[in-house]
Amino acid sequence: MIMHIRRLPHHAAVAAATTSSALLNAVYANRGVTADTEVTPGLAALEPAQQLRGVDAAVSLLEQQVRAGGHILIIGDYDADGATGSALAVRGLRALGAAQVSYLVPSRFAFGYGLTPAVVDVAAKQQPALIVTVDNGISSAAAVTRAHELGIPVLITDHHLSSQQLPAAAAIVNPNQPGCDFPSKFLSGVGVMFYLLAALRSRLRETGWFTAKRPEPNLTDFLDLVALGTVADVVPLDRNNRILVEQGLRRIRAGRACPGVLALFQIAGREVKRANAADLGFFIAPRLNAAGRLEEMSLGVECLLTDDPARAQVFAQDLDQLNRRRHTIESEMKQQADVLLAALNLHQTTLPPAFCLYGDDWHQGVLGIIAARIRERYHRPVIAFADSGDGRLRGSGRSIDAVHLRDAVAQVAQDAPGLVEHFGGHAMAAGLTLRIEDFLQFKALFHSAVAAQLGAIAPEPEILSDGALPPQLLTLETAELLHLAQPWGRNFPTPCFDDCFEIAQARIVGERHLKLRVTTAAGQPIDAIGFNLAEDLPLAVGRVQLAYQIGVNDYRGVRSPQLLVQAIQSI
Repeated sequence: MIMHIRRLPHHAAVAAATTSSALLNAVYANRGVTADTEVTPGLAALEPAQQLRGVDAAVSLLEQQVRAGGHILIIGDYDADGATGSALAVRGLRALGAAQVSYLVPSRFAFGYGLTPAVVDVAAKQQPALIVTVDNGISSAAAVTRAHELGIPVLITDHHLSSQQLPAAAAIVNPNQPGCDFPSKFLSGVGVMFYLLAALRSRLRETGWFTAKRPEPNLTDFLDLVALGTVADVVPLDRNNRILVEQGLRRIRAGRACPGVLALFQIAGREVKRANAADLGFFIAPRLNAAGRLEEMSLGVECLLTDDPARAQVFAQDLDQLNRRRHTIESEMKQQADVLLAALNLHQTTLPPAFCLYGDDWHQGVLGIIAARIRERYHRPVIAFADSGDGRLRGSGRSIDAVHLRDAVAQVAQDAPGLVEHFGGHAMAAGLTLRIEDFLQFKALFHSAVAAQLGAIAPEPEILSDGALPPQLLTLETAELLHLAQPWGRNFPTPCFDDCFEIAQARIVGERHLKLRVTTAAGQPIDAIGFNLAEDLPLAVGRVQLAYQIGVNDYRGVRSPQLLVQAIQSI
């Protein structure tokens, strides 16, 4: 592949660094962070909850039920953000003194996404005094109306973008609702719930609720859940989210996470004491998500709720088995998608603005992953659809930075009223439902909506590089420092470097991965691996340019630095 590398503004400082600490300062500067207080700000630097529109009304609703001992029913989404948010809500409200708190995570296969009238009917059988949504609800006007008909007030907590008509809920807490001045618009669903619990605790403290027999809880004990859900949802790591994730990781490393999180680390073979955001995103979250993708997310929520380490281990093992099954399904669906794409005779210079793919027997729970894989290959927005068995298609999409996916779907809904039955999401991901017979019309309109956002210039993948890493800093110390430095993620990317190397050895390992032995210009040898880059083996000859991250290779207890190759190009 052709590498389009854009070096970040402080790449010269990176190249001139003589110590790991100087390197780290230059890396932070490339991400717009220069002051020491901004590198590792504490919880006191979080934006205040009072800026969230609707938080006072939401707190009043919760306080009333906490004091009255009313039944609070949490209705969460079926992904990792929804699961962690649901577990946080149950744990947090119980810790604050709520006598009756239960949860319901609707099956994606029976009900689809979000709060629907059918879900409300199921919830009503539990006779709740208050329904509280987590990570959903902002587009659920009909469901809220149904709850009102049944005499159940609804408190919506969400972070997704809203439609023009807000639900007539008793209260809404969502940083992205119209008129909300909360400056951090990238809170995850679990992040919104953490803020709401903190605001409720303040109200209860002011009104004398806590006593010697009912002590005030330390909500920071739940930050492991906040960190996991925030990373899993791939929201941008702005300053506020970095604080939440960094503080949560501190607690995980100290062994202070809930038994379910610790069990998932163990089953995934990750070291708790060295936990970082990548562990959460690539090893823990997929196992948690597997429950919602293949069965029901209640298994994941129960894993996060139990205080019994032995039960947590059983739940973690079940989730691991589901994740293995998910891998198999994903592999089969990816092969089918490759056949569909091959029939299009695609060429990089004539790619369509977007892809809409539909497999007759595709699994609804794996659509988002398939969409993400195709997006990574072609750098185009992708929506993958599956037959829901009722004459409708359910789609899950993933996008690129240049295209706001939810806005594109909203444009289709505006251009062809009634075509899209239900949709929701944000810039990088969205879900929707439409009739099978409307697939081709939707595809055409979606392509047009994406093309309008892209303009005349076709998007090309771009690698952001911190610059050339000095050879003397290609060390285990540097790798360890960057591993544990600041949580890296979307909009605060893992440090990436680029330079020229000589290929000493190259081979394929694990069928899909490119294993290299390279030497620097100074003759320094170092190992490198490019995950899923097996097709680039013909390029791994002679002198090459590599874009890479620096990681740690732990082989039989021996730790050494290793280049994690992101792209390779012949020179």
